Amino acid sequence: MLGNFPNGLLFLLFLLCSKVKNMASIKFRLRSTLKKNVSIYIRVSISRGNVFELKTGFIVNPSDWNNDKQRPKQNTPENKNLYSSLNKLETFIYDNLNKDLDKGVSIDKYWVETKIKECFNRVEKTDTGLVTNHIQYIIDNASTRVIGSGKVGLSVNRVKGYNTFKNIFENYEKHKRKKFNFLDINKAFVEDFKNWLTNIKHYSRNHAGKQLANLRAVCIDAMTMDIPTHEYAKNIKGFKERKENRFIQTLSFKELEQIRNADITQPELVNARNWLLIGCEIGQRVSDLMNITKENIRYERGNIYLDITQQKTGKDVTVGIIAPHVIDIIENDFPHKISTQKLNVYIKRVCKIAGIDTIVKGSKLNPKTKRKEVGMYPKYELITSHCFRRSFATNYYKKMPTAILINITGHSRESMFLEYINESEDKDANADMFMKFYEDIHKEKKPVMRVIRRAN
Repeated sequence: MLGNFPNGLLFLLFLLCSKVKNMASIKFRLRSTLKKNVSIYIRVSISRGNVFELKTGFIVNPSDWNNDKQRPKQNTPENKNLYSSLNKLETFIYDNLNKDLDKGVSIDKYWVETKIKECFNRVEKTDTGLVTNHIQYIIDNASTRVIGSGKVGLSVNRVKGYNTFKNIFENYEKHKRKKFNFLDINKAFVEDFKNWLTNIKHYSRNHAGKQLANLRAVCIDAMTMDIPTHEYAKNIKGFKERKENRFIQTLSFKELEQIRNADITQPELVNARNWLLIGCEIGQRVSDLMNITKENIRYERGNIYLDITQQKTGKDVTVGIIAPHVIDIIENDFPHKISTQKLNVYIKRVCKIAGIDTIVKGSKLNPKTKRKEVGMYPKYELITSHCFRRSFATNYYKKMPTAILINITGHSRESMFLEYINESEDKDANADMFMKFYEDIHKEKKPVMRVIRRAN
């Protein structure tokens, strides 16, 4: 095929390929010829004037170094391992250089330093002042940390939250090309971090606000360990979506009846429907729902009770099971555990079959942007496992005393419960409920005849 090209064109192609190949070069060298062990440096040259030289973290005795090969002599097992490590680093840098240049990533000293650490999975564990190191410290010691309730050990979900925050913070550091110390967390930093979360990464308001709350929690924890921290850290505040901008999806009693009566035969959908119907009657988080087994069911005085310990709060909760269809599921078709991701996929299909297709306003994840977008969607597309708990709270609100519902859901305050179902306190409704219960209490009482002193 190449024979069809003129010789001159082939020569130009050869020069072009050579130029591309030689655009970047990687070399290893020593800066000292002392007899003791010295650092090995990596020199990454991208173009003229764009050269970076850093320590690799490896050391060698100059007498064991081959300047021509830019590698240690393979005269000992240790030097052979070192030789392999430098080869690994060179390949890793070249591979990532090609990928990141193609993406338009800025190649600088920080980039090279980061790639060296990534290649060998290094963590700067000695510097307790680094924010990411303290986040990792919290994660590593999660099982022995004392939480607000006095119990020991962070919940699984809280640990996941810290891991997510650590990844987000590390991405911010890459964006800023800098490692941040607790003394860096001043007002200007917080405002820039907030702007990056909301306007560059386009995280939802709730998710961005949660990361700021996490940052404050980590800073306060560092203070308790006498790690020097900027005093502004105490003023960091998280934030949430405004109430009028929240789109809470719940399933009404009528819709639950539609789901219960829908013609569903596929085993995985039947199983998901059972979890949905149980979840909407017991008001628990999906993390607790998925861990329920028949061992949690207790029969007492002709009643059925569900006893669980909530993962998030550590609270012991007992729920009375009285809905006939839920009792039937528990006794005859108890569902098997599946992942939350699968459950969310299956219940959308269940709701679609059941005709839960009213067009409603809500937010849905765009798989391309990986961000939620507000729009008008068929309701079944917006139903997730989190709707179970909200449906329970919303359906029974004002039909039962709020104190009873809070005991079941595990909310610590009524204000949190009302925010959860997107309701504000209705003082007239509370007064009406009091009068209703008063009448119920006293309606069974028979009138009592009393002798009244006759007047003169």
